[in-house]
Amino acid sequence: MKRTRTLFLFPLLFFGLLLQAQEPVSIGKEEVLQRVQENNSQLRISQQEFLAARAQYRQTNAVFLPNISVSHTGMTTNNPLMAFGFKLNQEIVTQADFDLSRLNNPDRIDNFATKVEVQQPLVNLDGFWKRGAAKNKMEATELQGVRTGDHMKLETEKAYMQLQLAHKAVAVLEQALETAQANLRLAENNFKQGYLQRSDVLAVEVRVTEVNNQLQYARSNVQNASDYLMFLMGESLDVVLLPADSLSVQMNVVTSPALPGDRADIKAMELATDARKKMYTASKMAFLPRLNAFGSYELYDDEIFQGDANGYMAGVALTWDLFEGSKRFGKTQQSKAEYKQAELELEQHVQQSQLELNRAIRALQDAENKLHLTQLALEQSKEALRIRNNRYEQGLEKTTDLLGAETQFSEKQLEYYQTVYEYNYAVAYIEFLTSSIEN
Repeated sequence: MKRTRTLFLFPLLFFGLLLQAQEPVSIGKEEVLQRVQENNSQLRISQQEFLAARAQYRQTNAVFLPNISVSHTGMTTNNPLMAFGFKLNQEIVTQADFDLSRLNNPDRIDNFATKVEVQQPLVNLDGFWKRGAAKNKMEATELQGVRTGDHMKLETEKAYMQLQLAHKAVAVLEQALETAQANLRLAENNFKQGYLQRSDVLAVEVRVTEVNNQLQYARSNVQNASDYLMFLMGESLDVVLLPADSLSVQMNVVTSPALPGDRADIKAMELATDARKKMYTASKMAFLPRLNAFGSYELYDDEIFQGDANGYMAGVALTWDLFEGSKRFGKTQQSKAEYKQAELELEQHVQQSQLELNRAIRALQDAENKLHLTQLALEQSKEALRIRNNRYEQGLEKTTDLLGAETQFSEKQLEYYQTVYEYNYAVAYIEFLTSSIEN
């Protein structure tokens, strides 16, 4: 029987040695938060989204700034109309060119033209409103990035607390394993002296195996929590992290939690709604005429990159698209529907956020009550274990009762630390729900 037990425990012990082979790296919560802020991939993605929105906004500068283009073209022709026009542009027309035979059958002529064109918007009302919408979108994207940062802070604190909890579980189970192994040695001695039956020794051996198995799972949780924290920090190293800050109750700093109107995600949705409203206005402004100025300066010659002759042209154009096959009517209706949809989504988001805050407040109250109860239960189970252990050493207690007391004490320890984690997360979640832009 003893050989069978040894063979069964060997893989578990070997696996445990492999996990322990890695040297833990101590790290504090503030350092983790800083590294997440600097290296987290989600935050970098959010930054690129803002840069893209800012670039889109800068594109709307075209509403005010001119469009300038330069071109150089070369042509050759004997077309009567074009040949005479090229000569006029090159300023080389002579009296002989008006001969009818030369007008009707001109010689081949080369023409090279360098042209600078300028188009200047003057009044484009729909463009002004689209520019305002693009600015709102840029600001909303920036605030969404701020909210992403808040969410990553909450996720980091949660992951760090999970790492703390995993290490606490390992410490509790290591202590429980030491106690179980000591009881096993005592039980084997008592069995040899005839004070215990073989079934009592087997029960203690089962307890040692159970605790050892739980310990391996706890160490795996430590590795999982370490991997996730490394992922949040933008690292790919396979290390075991050791929290420099111990798992303890964090006092509730939120005295009167209320949903702030300037929370980043709410303000972002308000700006997005305003952007939809401006796009709706822009679609209506598209029915009005547009006023634009234009001009060009041209250089002509019969040789490439030369310009012996020049000319210019300037003007103002008032354009008014009266009807585009009801296309603009459909766009206006679409913009109006999207604006109303954004209003409803904003209202729904505020209501849902308030609902989440109410739930979080109740969860914090439940966690606080549970914290007091689990702490009391832990103290009671510790005292009960002490009494039963003393009686067991004197031969006044059954082995099963002692094992039950040990199991209960370990469970109450784990339950207490789990409750501390739940309470701390409830506090952090309320802070996340009530955080404003200024914070």
